Amino acid sequence: MATDAPPPSKPQPTLPSTEEFVEVQASAEFGELRHSHRSFAFPLTVGFILWYLLYVLLSNYAGDFMGTKLFGNINVALVLGLAQFLTTFLIAWWYSRHAATQLDPKAEAIKTRMEGGA
Repeated sequence: MATDAPPPSKPQPTLPSTEEFVEVQASAEFGELRHSHRSFAFPLTVGFILWYLLYVLLSNYAGDFMGTKLFGNINVALVLGLAQFLTTFLIAWWYSRHAATQLDPKAEAIKTRMEGGA
């Protein structure tokens, strides 16, 4: 049965001031969170860009190599091209796992504290 009563309201979190944001940004805990993110994301980004550029350069300048048939109509270029998609999905999955285990708990603790929950 439906009732006309509104659902119970949740208390609204208090909004931090600009000074509190600046203070948290300068804290060691936030610095550790930023370091954890950057030390994971930046090397993977650079590695993937280099891998992508290698594929592009090989496609442009090593046509004979890329055209080498591996089996049937499957050549090196096709395998490396499909590997680009595979590495994209693997990196996304790996980052998602890293964020869920390493970044999200730290960020949630900072957010809770800033909203007055702790």
